[in-house]
Amino acid sequence: MTKPDYSERDSNIKLLTYTILRRREGVPTDLFHHYWSDAHGPLCARLPGLGYYVQYHFSREQSANLWPLPPGAQADGSVLDGMVEIGFSSTKNQAKFQKASPLLFKDERNFIGEDAAYDLPDGSRTLVDHDANAVPNAPETAYRLLLHLHGPALKPLRAAATRLAESLAGQAGILKVRLHLPEPYDNSQPTPEAPDVRHRLPAQLLTTAALEIRWENRLLAEAYLRSAEYQKLAAGFEGEVTSLGAFLVQDVIVFIRDGVLTTAGQRGGRPARLIEQIGALNQTSAEVLGYFLPRA
Repeated sequence: MTKPDYSERDSNIKLLTYTILRRREGVPTDLFHHYWSDAHGPLCARLPGLGYYVQYHFSREQSANLWPLPPGAQADGSVLDGMVEIGFSSTKNQAKFQKASPLLFKDERNFIGEDAAYDLPDGSRTLVDHDANAVPNAPETAYRLLLHLHGPALKPLRAAATRLAESLAGQAGILKVRLHLPEPYDNSQPTPEAPDVRHRLPAQLLTTAALEIRWENRLLAEAYLRSAEYQKLAAGFEGEVTSLGAFLVQDVIVFIRDGVLTTAGQRGGRPARLIEQIGALNQTSAEVLGYFLPRA
């Protein structure tokens, strides 16, 4: 039986940024993740113009053997705690968000030590997505990775990442494949413009392609990585992909989609989970939400 594919819903995200981040030194891991999801997230979601906002929380403690290095490539050396997609339906809406964003960026120093936003002026491409839930807010129960590929030249790197994404999309047990092909990062114009947060990237990370890959389980992922199909692909990456980083996703939280706040966007990630777990339908009523949503 063919599974429904919901990838088309991402076509409303016309342009976006893909931001990698690392927690601030001295901020405990749990506090970092909780502050990001429950305090910073709802603030971001309420800024004008925003169409899509999703946080991917990484497990820094589980990073071994997630993806084999292809011939000629080395580990990219990144130590990351998460990634965020911030998307817009138009450049006009993006400009509205950017005008209001200094309020948001002042908050970053409370929990973020380093971040860098890659620009995707033409959006990203979701090749397949079998998750019926468009606005997840839950610990990851399948096996989801963010894979970062880096290379010396933009065009060959993008071609390599696209070949890999298309191969993955046809595999048994794949639940989602999303491909990001950002513009090279420019250290002379660091973004986001958050004060007291480092935004400079090493030279080998400036030219990047990224894939979000979700399997039903890790055994299926390992079987693919040992397959003849992948080995052939990986052999072709030599010279195109010179470094690689893989990151295990432990939580995914969508705060706003198509300009509509989720319960997480209204209340924070953990409060929204409590509301769902206890079945507090009253907490989602228009009467209650009127106290949480911006007043006209």
